[in-house]
Amino acid sequence: MNIYKLLQLNRKIKSHRVKFLGLWLLHKLNKRYLAVNLDPVMACNLRCKMCYFTDADYVKTLKGQFKPEELEQVAKTIFKRALKLQIGCGTEPTLYKNLPEIVKLGKQYGVPYISVTTNANLLDEEKIEALLEAGLNEFTISLHGVTKESYEGFMKKSSYEKFHNAFNAFQKLKSKYDFKVRINYTFNKDNFYELTELFNHFSGKSFDILQIRPIRKIGNTEYNDFDLESIRADYPKLITQIRDNCKANNIMLLASNEIPKSTQINNSSLIFDYTFCYVSPNKFWKDGFNWKEESFNDYSKRIGWSKELYANAFKSETELKSLTNRLNYEVEFN
Repeated sequence: MNIYKLLQLNRKIKSHRVKFLGLWLLHKLNKRYLAVNLDPVMACNLRCKMCYFTDADYVKTLKGQFKPEELEQVAKTIFKRALKLQIGCGTEPTLYKNLPEIVKLGKQYGVPYISVTTNANLLDEEKIEALLEAGLNEFTISLHGVTKESYEGFMKKSSYEKFHNAFNAFQKLKSKYDFKVRINYTFNKDNFYELTELFNHFSGKSFDILQIRPIRKIGNTEYNDFDLESIRADYPKLITQIRDNCKANNIMLLASNEIPKSTQINNSSLIFDYTFCYVSPNKFWKDGFNWKEESFNDYSKRIGWSKELYANAFKSETELKSLTNRLNYEVEFN
C-alpha cells in the first residue's frame, strides 16, 4: 500500500462531494478509512524550541501511558478501521518500553501501513531492527536543523551524533528490510537557508521522503517567531534547488511551491477532521466515546456519523472550511 499515492489522489480529486460520498460508502461497508494517530505515552526526551514541550505549564498536564491490556482494547476498538497507524503524534513513542508490541498489534489487525514518528535520539540499530521485525513500514523523523549547531540548538537535549547513528543504521538495514524513512523538516527564518546543505550532511541512501513544512504556532513555545515574510521571496528558488537534489537522490519531496499564507484555504484538507483519529491515554477520537465498552460502530451510530458524512457531500466548501488547514504540501514523484 502506498500512502503517498493516496495523498496525491486526495489532491487530484478537487470535488469534496466525491470525497465525502466515498468516505460515507467506506464507512457503511465497514472498510478502512481512518488515519489513527496514537500516543502511547505522554512524555518526550527532548525540549525542542518549536514544540509545546518547552511550555513548562503545559507539560505538567501531559501525564499517563497505556497499559498493555488497554492497548489491546484500543486495537480491538479501532484498528479494523485504520488505513494507517501512526505511532507518535504529539509525544515521543520510543519512551514506551513495549513499542514493537504496538506494531505487532497493528499487523495482527491488518493495518496496511504503520509508521513511527520520532526524534530518533533513543533509537539504535537493535531497536530499529526490532520494530522492523514487528512489521513497521516507515520511520518518520523530526528534524529542525541541518548542521550540528542548528540541530542541537533547536532540539534541546538532543545529540547530533546519536541522530546520525540512527540514520547510519537505517542505511545499513535497508539492504535487509523493505521500509521507508521520512524526514519532517520544520523551517523558520533562522533554519531555512541551511536546507541547501541537507545532502552534504545526510546520505540520500539513508532516507526516502523529505517533507518541508513551515513553522506553525502550536502553543506557548520557546521559539515564537512565526513571521516568514522575510524569506518568502527566496523560498521558490531554494525549493527548486532542493527538488533537484531530491531527484538526483531518488527522494520523494513533499513541499508547497510557495509558503502558504495564513489565510489560504487548502481544499484537500476538508476531509481531514473526518479521517483523523487521535488516541492517547487521555483522549480517544471524540469526546463521549466510551471506547473500553463501546464499539466504533455503536458509537458512530449513536452520534449519527454516517449521516454527517453523507450530509457533508451536499454542503459548500465554505461550510466545511477546515480550521486546521492541513496538508499544505504537494506530493511529487521524482
